[in-house]
Amino acid sequence: MMKYSGFKVLLEGLRGNMGWKPLWRNPDPKKSYEIVIVGGGGHGLATAYYLAENFKITNIAVLEKGWLGSGNIGRNTTIIRSNYLLPQNQPFYEFSLTLWENLEQELNYNSMVSQRGVLNIFHSDSQRDAFVRRGNAMLMSGADASLLGVDALKKLVPFLDFKNSRFPIKGGLWQPRGGTVRHDAVAWGYAKEADARGVDIIENCEVTNLLVKNGKCYGVETTKGLIKSKKVGVCVAGSSSQVMGKIGINLPIESHVLQAFVSEGLKPIIPGVITFGAGHFYVSQSNKGGLVFGGDIDGYNSYAQRGNLPIIEDVCEGGVALMPMIGRARLLRTWGGIMDMSMDGSPIIDKTKIRNLYFNGGWCYGGFKATPASGFCYAHLLATDKPHNDAKDFLFNRFERGRLIDEKGQGNQPNLH
Repeated sequence: MMKYSGFKVLLEGLRGNMGWKPLWRNPDPKKSYEIVIVGGGGHGLATAYYLAENFKITNIAVLEKGWLGSGNIGRNTTIIRSNYLLPQNQPFYEFSLTLWENLEQELNYNSMVSQRGVLNIFHSDSQRDAFVRRGNAMLMSGADASLLGVDALKKLVPFLDFKNSRFPIKGGLWQPRGGTVRHDAVAWGYAKEADARGVDIIENCEVTNLLVKNGKCYGVETTKGLIKSKKVGVCVAGSSSQVMGKIGINLPIESHVLQAFVSEGLKPIIPGVITFGAGHFYVSQSNKGGLVFGGDIDGYNSYAQRGNLPIIEDVCEGGVALMPMIGRARLLRTWGGIMDMSMDGSPIIDKTKIRNLYFNGGWCYGGFKATPASGFCYAHLLATDKPHNDAKDFLFNRFERGRLIDEKGQGNQPNLH
């Protein structure tokens, strides 16, 4: 297994960089495994890693229909945070943030974890009161949070439009430990360490059917042949309904496109992550200088990794209203990720009604920041058949029992979460 260090980089530079090796193997699938994970994105790879590391289960295959990083793990705005309100959500995302903080050392891979802070701007007294409540909930779960007034904001982010009478800036909720991570490097790091522990990562291997007999899942049918398994874990984000629909399971999930945008490279100006409280706009600045930003999902159902122009206009309008200085920056590129939007805006990590078939999905906007905790908790479920304590509320039956985890208070309309 290749180990990285400053000395290794220096040595390879002197050797003409001839000693670097692939991070993971390219194996052919075996006929059977103990666990098959459908989906080689961040959640699937993290699940495989924690199964191997924490539960010593290594006879695992991760099946990815494309290449690693081709899905949502490489199509997001890279933000990590734990600024949630509800007691079912906040401890889980705080657990995820603590895993992020040690991820580079644990995986021996530079995923560029940058805890530059997340700032949520508020524009009214009622919004301030809501953010105070959220900040207190964060502090009660062990997270960090502080309320900043206008004077503090003028020192931290002086380029905001403090004279905007339509959207007056009255303060912000600040989480210093939030920030950004290099998204595809997360996939590569988890893949590297899972492979080193014996996990087979099989790319360009699409699952065409789930094999079920007498109410029990015993494997998958793929473009590379039939693979049997004692347990099958599905975590395919926006393709969840398509995969589970192959055996007639209807999920409380809709698929929508979430667009992201990058501007041309600019001099360093954005200190961390900033969100607009009077609209849906969030922005950070990459190490290359580009502004990385996004906003609302496209309201219609779609499996396409591209969006439409009205959303681009809406997102840019929100950005210019908050910080007019970006109005002359040129947009470099856009892309879309397929969001698995649940009915209440919160995820599902649970067993299905089919024995030995497990599901992880419904992450809405929160999938990337949840990657470590999602993998950790899903691995716990697959290994023990019991939900992890921090994910014990993310079950299918909450929709039957009326125990919705509606962070935004929008009701059972997926495109509003």
